[in-house]
Amino acid sequence: MCKELKTKVLRLLPPTSNGPSVQPEGYTDGAEILSSTVKALKDGHVVAVPTDTIYGLACLAQNSEAVRKTYNIKERNGHKPLAICVGEIQDIYKYCKVKVKEALLSDLLPGPVTLVFERSEALNTDLNPFTPLVGVRIPDHTFMRRLCQMCAEPLALTSANISSHTSTVAVHEFQELWPKLAVVVDGGPIGDDSRLGSTVVNLSVLGKYRIIRPGCALSFTVEVLEHKYGLSEDTGDK
Repeated sequence: MCKELKTKVLRLLPPTSNGPSVQPEGYTDGAEILSSTVKALKDGHVVAVPTDTIYGLACLAQNSEAVRKTYNIKERNGHKPLAICVGEIQDIYKYCKVKVKEALLSDLLPGPVTLVFERSEALNTDLNPFTPLVGVRIPDHTFMRRLCQMCAEPLALTSANISSHTSTVAVHEFQELWPKLAVVVDGGPIGDDSRLGSTVVNLSVLGKYRIIRPGCALSFTVEVLEHKYGLSEDTGDK
C-alpha cells in the first residue's frame, strides 16, 4: 500500500505567457514549482509532471525505493521497464552506451522520442534489472528539461495513469492517483486527441533501428534514421 501524502497541486503559467510581474490568481511561480518538485524528488517521492506528449509520473531513477513506489502507484507489471529522462544530450552518455552519431541524437532530441540503448554501469541496477537496455528521453518541454538539470540525475518516467488505462492529457484525468503523489504539476491541457506517447525506437544494434512503440513523430523519426543516417530497420531476421 502507498502511504497517502499531503499533495501539492501547483499550476504552471502557460508556455505562451510573457511572464507578467503580477502572478495571475491560481498560478504558482515557476521557480517555486521547480524548487518544490526537486525537493519532493530528492526526498524520495513520486511526482506528476507535464511532458511534450502526455502527463507522466516521475521519480529519481537512482532511488530504488522511489522506483518501487512508482510501480505500486501505477499497479504496473514489474517486468515492464521504465524509461529515464535527462536534461541534456551529454547526460545520455553517462547512463547509456551510445552506438549512433551525436548528431542523430541532436536531430531527434529534445522531442517526443524515446531512444533505447544498452545501459551503462552508472545506472541504478534496481531499475529494470531484467534487461540490459534502457530507454532515454529529453522531452521538448522547458519545465521538464529544467527539472532534470536541477536534479542533476536521471528521472524514471512513465505515463500518469493506472497501467492499461488511457494515457492522460490533463491533471484531473488521473485525480485518483493524487493522494499517492507529493507534487502534481499542472501544465494545463497537453498533447492532442490521439493521446500518443513518445515513439520508442531501439538503437542498441549498430547500424539498425527497431520501432518498439509507434507514437508521436513516428514518420519524422523514421525519415531521420533511414534517409539522413542510413540505418536499416531491424526486422529480427537472422
